Amino acid sequence: MNTMELIKKQVEENSIILYMKGSPNQPQCGFSARTVQALMECGQKFAFVNVLENQEIRQDLPKFGHWPTFPQLWVNGELVGGCDIVTEMHSEGELKPLIDEAIQTHS
Repeated sequence: MNTMELIKKQVEENSIILYMKGSPNQPQCGFSARTVQALMECGQKFAFVNVLENQEIRQDLPKFGHWPTFPQLWVNGELVGGCDIVTEMHSEGELKPLIDEAIQTHS
């Protein structure tokens, strides 16, 4: 399986997946830390991939999603966006309903 196929599989098999630098418990950049905080405040579990540990994903994910930076939040197979979009959605009250719906749909 090539990297693009792996990314497609990860995005399709996880209703919520965050591609980030570090892990939720130990984010390795401020953007990833803020995105994780917003997601955790939604109260649902989510999958994550540490792009610092997988250079192929780090290199190919921007091509896959046509989004150049990390973190990247994917919900129900669609790119939601990066830190600014996720934190804005959280502050506007739009993130939690999206996350809750993804969990219910995937159950």
